[in-house]
Amino acid sequence: MSAFKRDTRKPRHKIANEAWMTLDGGFAKRNCTIMDLSVTGACIRMQDTSPVPGVMSLAFSKDVRKLTRCRLVWRKGSMIGVEFLAA
Repeated sequence: MSAFKRDTRKPRHKIANEAWMTLDGGFAKRNCTIMDLSVTGACIRMQDTSPVPGVMSLAFSKDVRKLTRCRLVWRKGSMIGVEFLAA
């Protein structure tokens, strides 16, 4: 048994759902794809590989009035990992 076992990672569910990331206070919108999802965060494939700020919001539907605040955790090419922030 490993002394460094990570018991805190929540189960991830593979999906391929379209989403929209809002930047700059909700004025700039980028299409993206949620590749996997957990209660604490998500893995996202960006269609635009421009830099992403440290904090952004995700809309899981075209209704961008319902946003989930996130913080960037990692980035590798067009893939990013985000952690959901408490409201």
